[in-house]
Amino acid sequence: MQRLDMKQLLSQKLSPQQIQFIKLLQIPTAELEMRIKEELEMNPALEEGDAEEADMADDDADDEFGDDTDDTPDEPSEGEEYDNDENSLDEDFEQPTEPEIELPKDEDTSEQKESDDLDIDDYLNDDEIAGYKMQGDTGGDEEERDMPLADTSSTLTDSLFEQLRFMDLDEKLEAIGRQLIGSIDADGYIRRDLGAIANDLAFSQNVDASEEEIEQVLRLIQTFDPPGIGARDLRECLLLQLDRRHHDDTVDHAQHILMDTFDEFTKKHYSRIQQRLDLEDDELKDAISLILKLNPKPGGSGPTGGGRVQYIIPDFILTNDNGELNLTLNARNAPDLRVSRDYQEMFQAYDKGAKKDKKLKEAVTFVKQKLDAAKWFIDAIKQRQNTLLRTMDAIVRYQREFFLDGDESKLRPMILKDIATEIGMDISTVSRVANSKAVQTEFGIYPLKYFFSEGIATDSGEDASSREVKHILKEIIDAEDKRRPLSDDKLEKMLNTRGYNIARRTVAKYREQLNIPVARLRKEL
Repeated sequence: MQRLDMKQLLSQKLSPQQIQFIKLLQIPTAELEMRIKEELEMNPALEEGDAEEADMADDDADDEFGDDTDDTPDEPSEGEEYDNDENSLDEDFEQPTEPEIELPKDEDTSEQKESDDLDIDDYLNDDEIAGYKMQGDTGGDEEERDMPLADTSSTLTDSLFEQLRFMDLDEKLEAIGRQLIGSIDADGYIRRDLGAIANDLAFSQNVDASEEEIEQVLRLIQTFDPPGIGARDLRECLLLQLDRRHHDDTVDHAQHILMDTFDEFTKKHYSRIQQRLDLEDDELKDAISLILKLNPKPGGSGPTGGGRVQYIIPDFILTNDNGELNLTLNARNAPDLRVSRDYQEMFQAYDKGAKKDKKLKEAVTFVKQKLDAAKWFIDAIKQRQNTLLRTMDAIVRYQREFFLDGDESKLRPMILKDIATEIGMDISTVSRVANSKAVQTEFGIYPLKYFFSEGIATDSGEDASSREVKHILKEIIDAEDKRRPLSDDKLEKMLNTRGYNIARRTVAKYREQLNIPVARLRKEL
């Protein structure tokens, strides 16, 4: 028997404009430039230029936009619904009718509402409306999110293929060589078994090659630049580089160390190496020093390296003017965008005859969609600028002592909640701002995450930043006797003596975060 039940449900939903703002907020400056270019290409109603000079808000156009609007906006589609139990909603979005930034006075607020004959789904499903799709979105394409900011002009693979062509090999050996080069990973190693490469040649290229022939071509590739390329493990990589050097006693000792005592070398058991190879102190020291200068990752070295170069573009610029800190937003975060005046006039002309002609009505719908998308995008950019400045300004006030002289020991304990409370926004908003943004100071460029740290109790009863403790820990390790490096237990006691109540496991955690190895691996001759 079927029953009809009535339920009262309270939930929060984000409008398309809010979703667009969230996505724009979390991307860094470099991606913002690409995102703006993408929007300019997809939306002809959006133009570059000063909005004030273009007089983008016309009273008559506002009246036309307000004719077919309704007080109640349409519901977002299913993909845009955010329940309270599963997603945190930014506090600054709880009242979407009161945006954080002040819109021009001559704009009608009804422009941001949906038309009766237009559905939100049309905006989301229209491939030409890119307001809610962007690089860096957590639901976007992985390949697009990983798009590099800058790439090298020549890759390692291209360089190796070029060197292979100069070898004047027959067709079979050249096919083997190309297969081997294609098997080299980003670090410059060939980690696949030669038997597996032989199977690949047989099945994909119909080339019957023995492991001896593949080994022969591999030895040839290992003579290519950069030195060490095509090695199958670290020891072979280092030995290949030593083979390129002028042979003397130091090089010979280094080769013997790698060939005969490689395990002892990786564990820094220098006394055992000295015993087995019968080396003097100076001979051992010179050989170890030579090995440490070799490149363990030849694939990423030189101008032909296979890696990608990425540059950090600061989102904020902070200057110190005689003790007065001045914060400005990177100009790339404040582009000059405006709504096309031509499209506004086109909308007015089409709308006059829309009710008589079906095609004209479709044209009005299309133009209105483009105009609305352009206005929403400009508003989202403005709101992004406002939120970025408010968040960074709160961080500067909180960490003022550090920004004055760059002394890491003056960093205060600070968590996301502290800044969220300061600016009256949700923690998730602060997290989006701090996630991929950086600030340029007189002491260098710092990611915003750098300024957030936990507190460590001190003997004085105050909390010290974990960043400050890491800084002191690094100073202690840098000043230690490398012949007798300090263990984590000794480091713990030294920090406790300085008034920091810290456990040994915390010392080990901070040491690992600083990429500092254990005491045994820090030992030097």
